[in-house]
Amino acid sequence: MWRFVSVLGFIVCMAPALAATPLILVFGDSLSAGYGIAAQAAWPALLNENLVRQGKAWRVVNASVSGETTAGGLTRFPQTLKTHQPKIVLLQLGANDGLRGLPLVNMEKNLGNMMKMAKASGAKVHLIGMQIPPNYGASYTQGFAAIYPRLAKQYSSSLTPFLLEPVIKNTELFQADQLHPKAEAQPLLMKMIEKDLGKLI
Repeated sequence: MWRFVSVLGFIVCMAPALAATPLILVFGDSLSAGYGIAAQAAWPALLNENLVRQGKAWRVVNASVSGETTAGGLTRFPQTLKTHQPKIVLLQLGANDGLRGLPLVNMEKNLGNMMKMAKASGAKVHLIGMQIPPNYGASYTQGFAAIYPRLAKQYSSSLTPFLLEPVIKNTELFQADQLHPKAEAQPLLMKMIEKDLGKLI
């Protein structure tokens, strides 16, 4: 009985502190959700661990969903913002739009709307970009890559130009599909993201 009361008291005491801790929301697709690996091995979880290790007062919530497009993300983004009330949003979407050859004008509009919503809520936005294979031709591939720096400039947001930059040349760091990084690759992604976040954290 006393043990139960003590644990309950600890939880009650910790709840206000947890609520007061500024939150980083990772909002992405399978590349952030940790597809094919344990959730705790994905780069957002590693970022959270690293910030705790450094004694920084942040916590990371990973709201990424495998297979998510920018249209799907836009649909659930308002409620996610309301639920978590983040101070920083790491927006990592678009890869599935590109792989499916979806209209780039819609992708850019969807990402821009999410950035506007995040900023209106008082959160800072860090945009995480992607690059895609030239399956749909050079014009589409180049147009896709250009969206991220353009949006970052438009909304005065910090930017990681290409999430897979640290691992893209090493096929051994990718799973069998050659699309999703292995667990061994995740620390490299995390370190790049943390560096790019700079003074935000």
